[in-house]
Amino acid sequence: MPVADPSDALRTLSRELRDSIASVADADLSPFAERLRTADRVFVHGAGRSGLALRMTAMRLMHLGLTVHVVGEVTTPAIREGDVLLTASGSGTTAGIVSAAETAKESGAAVAAITSVADSPLAALADDVIVVPAATKQDRSGTASDQYAGSLFEQTVVLVGDALFHGLWKASGETADDLWPRHANLE
Repeated sequence: MPVADPSDALRTLSRELRDSIASVADADLSPFAERLRTADRVFVHGAGRSGLALRMTAMRLMHLGLTVHVVGEVTTPAIREGDVLLTASGSGTTAGIVSAAETAKESGAAVAAITSVADSPLAALADDVIVVPAATKQDRSGTASDQYAGSLFEQTVVLVGDALFHGLWKASGETADDLWPRHANLE
């Protein structure tokens, strides 16, 4: 079996991602960013590749000086009023993430969700929602994306996270040199 041309695949991915980002950019992301900026602490939670994408966002928010925790790490404290739980779930039905959102709400924290399903249980719990037009991991029809499973969603989560960081950073007035001392030095 010959290998499909990766250059063609890259063009497909680029087109899909451009379309997904354009759709998300048409929404007002300012309330979402403001929710993160004003939180006492930010907790991030996602499963699989969505979770990895949110870890990238957590790192950048930490560079900005926010107090950030990754749910599931042994040093993650209890969430409380004044905090925000930042989640990503394409389907919006991932049991552990929905359960964490319920706990966050019961604790008085806010929930910010990135999902592909606007009427999902996660979106219903969220104070702020970003809807990404992409296939969920269960969608193998090829209609929402030519890519496998939730790839387009996960790629979009990375870029949305970077966009949120970038907007917050530019609004902060801090320079790259101001942020640099927060960069990991135990690598």
